[in-house]
Parts: sequence; C-alpha cells; structure tokens
Amino acid sequence: MLTKQKLDQFGIHTFFTLFTIGSLLPFVLIFMVSISDESSISANGYSLLPTSISFAAYRFLLYDFTEIARAYGVTILCTIIGVMVSLFNTTLLAYPLSRMELPFRRSLSFYIFFTMLFSGGMVPWYLTFVNLVPVKNTLLAMIIPGMLLSAFNVLLMRSFFSHSIPDSVVEAGIMDGASEFQVFQKIIVPLSLPIMATIGLFTTLAYWNDWYNCLLFIDSPALYNVQYLMTKTLTNIQFLLMRADSSAQAGELLAKMPRETVRMALAIVGIAPLLFAYPFFQKFYISGITSGAVKG
Repeated sequence: MLTKQKLDQFGIHTFFTLFTIGSLLPFVLIFMVSISDESSISANGYSLLPTSISFAAYRFLLYDFTEIARAYGVTILCTIIGVMVSLFNTTLLAYPLSRMELPFRRSLSFYIFFTMLFSGGMVPWYLTFVNLVPVKNTLLAMIIPGMLLSAFNVLLMRSFFSHSIPDSVVEAGIMDGASEFQVFQKIIVPLSLPIMATIGLFTTLAYWNDWYNCLLFIDSPALYNVQYLMTKTLTNIQFLLMRADSSAQAGELLAKMPRETVRMALAIVGIAPLLFAYPFFQKFYISGITSGAVKG
C-alpha cells in the first residue's frame, strides 16, 4: 500500500522528470531541424521527427573550415584568458571585503554595488576603450570591456567568504604564523573551489556568448570570434533574402541554399561546446550558488 510519503515522493519525481524533458525538448527540436532537409521544413514546418535527413546546413557552415576553426580558436583563447584573469581579480577584491577589520569596508561594498545600478553610458564607454585604452582590433577588445570584473560576482563571492568560511579557520592560520597571503593561498582558495567554479561558469558563459564587443571593436576578419562569425553569417543570409525579389541570380542561389536549417545549425555550433562542458561544472555550481546565496 502506498503511503502519503511515497505518493509525495512519486509526485515530486514525476514533476521534475517532466520538467527536465520539457527543458530538453527545445534543444532536441533545434538539432532535429538543423539536420532536416530544407524542402521538408518548407512543406511540413518544424518537427521532432524529420521526414528527410540532410546535413546541408552544416556543410554550408563548414564550407570554409579554416575560418570556423580560427574563430573557435579566438573564442577559446579569449575565454580562457578572460576567465582566469576575471577570477583572479574577483577573488582578490572579494576576500578583503569579507574581512570585518578592513577599513571602509561598507563604503567600498556600496561603491561596487552602485556600479550595478548606474553606468556612464554607451558613448563614454566606447570612447574609453578606443582612445584611453587602445584595444580596437586587438584580442583585448574581447577580454577587457565590460566583463573582466563583475560587481555581481564580487558580491556573490564576498558573501561566500563571509558566511561559508569560519573566522576561526583564518584565525588559526594566523596564530600558526601564516601571513595574510599564505592564509589566502593555502586556506581560502582551497575552501572556495565551489564558488570559484560557479563564478567561473558565469564568466565562461559571458565570454563564450559575447559578440557585441567584437562587433564594436573588431574590423579584421582574422580576429572574429565564433559568435560574431555566426551572427555575420546569419546577417548575410538575411541580406540575400531581401535581395531575392530584385535579383534573379540571388533568387536562384537562395533556392539551393538552406535557410531555416542554417539558423538552427548556427545555434548548435555556438552552444554545443558549453553543453558538453556544463556537466563537469554542475556539482560545484549547485553547491557554490547555494552556499553563497546568503545576504551579506
């Protein structure tokens, strides 16, 4: 006989199973559409079970594989450097703010929080990184502006340091003769791997999905990252669609070119590496976000 506890457990498991399936369905649909034949999409619309399989969209995107590989290389390089430097800066700023003996601790915390509410505006921001910090047409343009230090990440990590690492641990290290730097290096950092993995995931997503900085600061095709390259490809297809009515040559080309399937293939190419990487971050991500979610 089923008890109330078992019924409740069954209901919870059923709900989260259905929720998980519902969350996965959009990704499955995108992939299935990306490997569908363009003519079947035009005739039958999107379907989880394509009537005709075709990899024309991926062949179209990978026609010039060297360009895709170079864009992936730029994205991976900027992501690795950006995440490492961002974690380093965030940790060095958040840890002192978590120490009660730091002078002007509350004022500094408010100053960081204030930057989340107000900004200087687009034009001053752009002119700063073009004139004062000359990053135009360099990889630094996709590393420094806007993402190298996040106020939200600093406050999240500060909260973790304040509520998840006991003061007695730090005091014990100091009593044993450890300097502040040794306490930070040998005690704080090893105990902070969950929150560092969480913020590392946030920062990785920000760098990987960034195309706007590339649009603003990069003119050389050799420095395009993968997201901007995909955006540019989609823009070119839309331009050809607009010209189809006025140009017979463009209309003939579009008749042979995958359009809807390319849109979905673009999404798969852009997000696939993150989908494979996320399971490795998941354990630290959950523990980090729950441990650091206490208001400081």
